[in-house]
Amino acid sequence: MEDPARAAGDRPVRSRSGADGTRAIALVGPFQSGKSTLFEEILVHAGAIARAGSVDAGTSVADASPQARAHRMSVEANVATVRYLGEEFAFIDCPGSVEFLQETRGVLPAVDAAVVVCEADERKVPQLQLILRELEEARIPHFLFLNKIDKADKHLQEALAILQPASSVPLLMRQIPIWRDGIVVGFVDLALERAFVYREHAPSEIVPLDGEELPRERDARFSMLEKLADHDDALMEQLLEDIEPPRDLVFDDLARELRQGEVCPVLIGSALRGNGVTRLLKALRHEAPGVAETRARLGVGSAAPVAYVMKTLHTGHGGKLSLARVLAGEIAEGAPLIGGQGVADRVGGVMAVQGASVEKRGPARTGDVVGLARLEHAASGDLVSTRPAGAAGPPLPEPVMALAISARERKDDVKLGLALTKLAEEDPSLIVRHDAEKGEVLLSGQGEMHLRVALERLAERFGVPAVTRPPRVGYRETIRRPTVQRGRHKKQSGGHGQFGDVLLDVKPQERGEGFRFVDAITGGAVPRQYISSVEEGVKEALRQGPLGFPVVDLTVTLADGSYHTVDSSDQAFRAAARLAIAEALPNCTPVLLEPIDDVTVMVPGEATARVNAILSARRAQILGFEPREGWSGWDTVRALVPQAEIGDLIVELRSASAGVGCFTRRFDHMAELAGRQAETVVAATRAA
Repeated sequence: MEDPARAAGDRPVRSRSGADGTRAIALVGPFQSGKSTLFEEILVHAGAIARAGSVDAGTSVADASPQARAHRMSVEANVATVRYLGEEFAFIDCPGSVEFLQETRGVLPAVDAAVVVCEADERKVPQLQLILRELEEARIPHFLFLNKIDKADKHLQEALAILQPASSVPLLMRQIPIWRDGIVVGFVDLALERAFVYREHAPSEIVPLDGEELPRERDARFSMLEKLADHDDALMEQLLEDIEPPRDLVFDDLARELRQGEVCPVLIGSALRGNGVTRLLKALRHEAPGVAETRARLGVGSAAPVAYVMKTLHTGHGGKLSLARVLAGEIAEGAPLIGGQGVADRVGGVMAVQGASVEKRGPARTGDVVGLARLEHAASGDLVSTRPAGAAGPPLPEPVMALAISARERKDDVKLGLALTKLAEEDPSLIVRHDAEKGEVLLSGQGEMHLRVALERLAERFGVPAVTRPPRVGYRETIRRPTVQRGRHKKQSGGHGQFGDVLLDVKPQERGEGFRFVDAITGGAVPRQYISSVEEGVKEALRQGPLGFPVVDLTVTLADGSYHTVDSSDQAFRAAARLAIAEALPNCTPVLLEPIDDVTVMVPGEATARVNAILSARRAQILGFEPREGWSGWDTVRALVPQAEIGDLIVELRSASAGVGCFTRRFDHMAELAGRQAETVVAATRAA
């Protein structure tokens, strides 16, 4: 029987499905670039579904969660496995928003290749650069699919000139568009040297390559070959000698240089109309590497069954489900697998995952992307195997926004804690932390939408409506003047009474010195056994000063005191110390301190001026800016920013930087806060 690839004008290849197994391909790209639409069309072209669903209409295989459909955007990775021309592919549609980038990061280590869906839009180049940087650092071979070509208003060379700064490797033009009356009606495949005319939601039609397309094709093909020849001396010699290279050599170079990360091939099409999808699938079939190369990249052997956990899910009825890529061997129900915690769990079931649909299936083989049920001790990023294998997942990003969260109803407090634990397990970039000092639970994440989706999942999936508010700022207070204060606790109520008497010398210290207690007692004025009780009483009193905050940066010296042989006790001296401090502090000119963070903002250079203005408006002290190391066209801005001004800073930064701005922070120092701002803080605390 004739190979369908040969019949379609493709070069014949030996099917690798039996040797390599299913290949895993990630679909990535900037927000609203058309990834999910392409995902649908791939399923149609592979015969997995009869008709492409619509993201906007909520009928797509991907983006099936209530949150994705409500916001009309991908908020989690979706997988579907298809069979195309005798080979199996698992396509994983990844979110495009920078706030859900951790979903993509979790998937990438175990995929064989990625398709970067983008458009020739200057505004989205910074987003594209973020994604390409992730792929390049992870050494993931990738194609660029230039989408929405039917709406193109510029020539391909102009489009590549816009996109090239986002890539650290050359963008290699694989196709050029055919224009008719200012509209793209087809393309020329430069490797095959064939012209195709688009047919909407149908295979493209081969047409003669002649007329004005012929010289354009020759120039573009030569340019493609020149870039390939940069890494192939034999091809370079043939070009210099004006010898037409064999087609097999060209295809071999395309595959090799893609896999080695030396070029990024560019294909064109329109996902909405189904144009260019067939050529993309065939390029993946011929040139994308298989699971053997992925194992080598991860340093994983093939002697024992091993899988990489891409994502963790908690299903309503089936419990915990680990979305995993089998890198070697076969994994069946009941197989014991050891996760990152070093504990073995038996696989509760092997599931076929197709979008939101999960069904039981037989054993998973090398290359398959499946759900593994009830691996209780496996986390996202773990390598699970019959022997300890460790983790291969990416490092977690620092959170950039936080909310204090509590259950709407007190009876749901325990339920909220369990739900937050599961949410954080599903999405490791969500950080849950209990702040004992401020008495609040903090939910931190990658931005406003990231946290909003988490709250929606709490209510819809776990049945725990929550209320949130901005986290409390860690204000402190200190003193400016010294004072000496006596504290006497005397109580007589029949029998043994209570007596404690202390004289405390309270003095300010330099900023950042903290608290120091000095015992200066002589002559036994306060018995030795009560000294520690005095110190405890002082510390208790300093937990809340006259302004309502913990008091820091002072020295308290126990200078004198007295005691009663019968009525004195630890409790009495603690109470005396508390009284002395409570009366002393208002006389020491208390002053409010606010925490200041050292913040480093990373943004495209064109947004630097806007970022400086945003920081200045938030009382920041800008320390300077410089080019971001290793990032063409990006800057880093350093500033000292009050923690009270950081709460929703990321919202403004993203708005000013095409959605890609980010920052890191670390505590730097405490600074005095005076005037109206200090009065407002103190008044709000007293009113709470």
